[in-house]
Amino acid sequence: MTRILIRDAKEPDFDRIVELNAAAVRETSAMDLDRLQRLHTLAFQHRVALADGRLVGFLLSMRDGAEYANDNFGWFAGRYPHFVYIDRIVVDGAFAGQGIGRLLYEDLFSRSRAEGIGIVACEYNLDPPNPASNAFHLRFGFVEVGRQRVADGTKLVSLQVAQLPGSVAP
Repeated sequence: MTRILIRDAKEPDFDRIVELNAAAVRETSAMDLDRLQRLHTLAFQHRVALADGRLVGFLLSMRDGAEYANDNFGWFAGRYPHFVYIDRIVVDGAFAGQGIGRLLYEDLFSRSRAEGIGIVACEYNLDPPNPASNAFHLRFGFVEVGRQRVADGTKLVSLQVAQLPGSVAP
């Protein structure tokens, strides 16, 4: 059985994170090493999943108030005073369906609750379609709160939030 470990991302992980992101760029957005380093410094939580020691997934999130110039983050910031925004989650395709995304989300939800954050926000593509992301987010209680076109109008995204029961005010 494969052992999965979730831990903080470290600089030696960055090349592999960029590689994983490149394989999923249709569902996410481009990210080179320089961009990843900038996002890492802004991150509320930047975690990786290791399967028997091999990096097979990552999640990068921002907290409200981050100085992050991003259309989707900005949309949520204009509507929610306190939230965590999932900028991206990527799991190596060879490990899809093994619960790695679920573990990364549960890890983020746990920390968000502990810090008194009751809303987790994200978006996923409607055009081009991403039905796997839709199904995944439904299981976590995400609901659509808006839509917008991004990437010079080439993508239509569904803006989603999940309310976290049991969040504890700091």
